Amino acid sequence: MALPLLRWSCRRTPAVISPYFRFDRLVQNQPVTKSTKLKLAPIVAGRYYSSERRQYEKVVVVGIPNPVVWFRTRVYYFLIRTYFDKEFNIEEFTEGARQAFSHVSRLLSQCQFDALEGLVAKDLIGKLKEKCTDLPLSHKRALSADPEEIMYTTPGDVGIYYDDNGRKFVSILMRFWYLTSAHLPEDSMEGARIFKMAIGGDGEEAESKRLLTANYEFQREFTQGVTPDWTITRIEHSKLLD
Repeated sequence: MALPLLRWSCRRTPAVISPYFRFDRLVQNQPVTKSTKLKLAPIVAGRYYSSERRQYEKVVVVGIPNPVVWFRTRVYYFLIRTYFDKEFNIEEFTEGARQAFSHVSRLLSQCQFDALEGLVAKDLIGKLKEKCTDLPLSHKRALSADPEEIMYTTPGDVGIYYDDNGRKFVSILMRFWYLTSAHLPEDSMEGARIFKMAIGGDGEEAESKRLLTANYEFQREFTQGVTPDWTITRIEHSKLLD
């Protein structure tokens, strides 16, 4: 028997990970230095680059949220707070997910698959290892998202469901837009936006960066007696890891 407003049921068994978003032990004291502007519609996130000579270039990521999706996710947040976790806060979750994304993407780019244990579902680690091992070096570099290069983060789909044994789960899909200076072939990155930013002195060649996207799904089991941990059960980097 499923809860009302549920999108699907699931029979897979998620892996258990380290405590919920305790990624501060992995990414300690990372200052947030980027300038960000947020509105409901449109949503704008800005990142400013500067030099000692006060040269400024701004990259702006604009997204218009779907009103139906926006309303539906708010209903799910209400259900999560009412039936599962009274202290759930989507803003805190989003910040934790952003740190997790930066940390896990860096491990992926370095092919440190053993370090993903406890952070990423075990079955997913095996699939990622198969995909990442054969990637060109430039693509591996592009997987890594520096915290200061993450331009915009937003929640996507939210799901609440039971499996056949009555175990309760919540999943939240997070979408990320980030810049990379990795040199990628033009033909393999169709649709990726390219920006050039002058971050040096006068006369220096502008640095080119690409705006890439990634989707990470976080899942937590809320069955009574189970450790309240989140795990990453889905990782997609557009044009890199689909």
